[in-house]
This record gives sequence, C-alpha cells and structure tokens, in this order.
Amino acid sequence: MGSPLSAKTVDTIIDTLKFNGDGLVPAIAQQHDSGEILMMAWMNDDAVRETLDTHLVYYWSRSRNRLWRKGETSGQTQQLIDFRWDCDADTLLLMVDQLGVACHTGRRNCFFNAVRDSEITTIAAPDVNPEDIYR
Repeated sequence: MGSPLSAKTVDTIIDTLKFNGDGLVPAIAQQHDSGEILMMAWMNDDAVRETLDTHLVYYWSRSRNRLWRKGETSGQTQQLIDFRWDCDADTLLLMVDQLGVACHTGRRNCFFNAVRDSEITTIAAPDVNPEDIYR
C-alpha cells in the first residue's frame, strides 16, 4: 500500500465513509493478485484506522463485540495491499494478500455454498482442519 498515511488522511477517509446505525460498514476482502473474493466482514472506525495504520486487516467482531485483527488466533493474516470504497462510500473493498485460509471453516474463502443443478452444493472442501488453526 506504500508509505504510511497521515493521521489527517485517515481521518478524512473515516469521515467520508457512511457507517450504518451500528457504526459499521461492510468490508469485502479480495485476494489482490487472483481476484478471488475471500470473505465479507464488518469494520467500525477503529478497524478502519488500525487497518490503514498497520496495513494488517482489522475487523469488528459482532459476536465478540470487539475489534480483532484477522489471523490473531489462527495465524491466517491479511496484509492490506489496497483500500477502496464504493461510489456511495458505504461498502469497502480490501485488496489483500491472504496468508493461509480466510474462512473459519478452514476453506480458502467463505463462499463455498452454491446452487448446482438446482441443488444446494458445497463446492470447496476445507484446506485445513479448523481445530488445527483455532486453538
């Protein structure tokens, strides 16, 4: 992503974004070199700030009600390559370099359910046992 952003630039980005009533904005993580969509999670202003400051991706965990760095327990980190937002400033696109798997199920990405031949189908098996990465 290049050199660190100034605090003023980070503040301007945060002020530009349209967070929902819960103070969150959806963030889609995409593998920067292959275009693979990895996951969708939520960010609050602290997650945006930490991500832009460290170039490691942080999200807001609604289930844990706290900020978390992707990979903090699993080691499956996301390095920020590019930070983008849409025309309405209400959705983020994070171009990342994913180390390992992105999904807590042990799959490369979270989008492994599909409809094939009019049936719900699992289209990707886990790459790793989630019990091995979430201790």
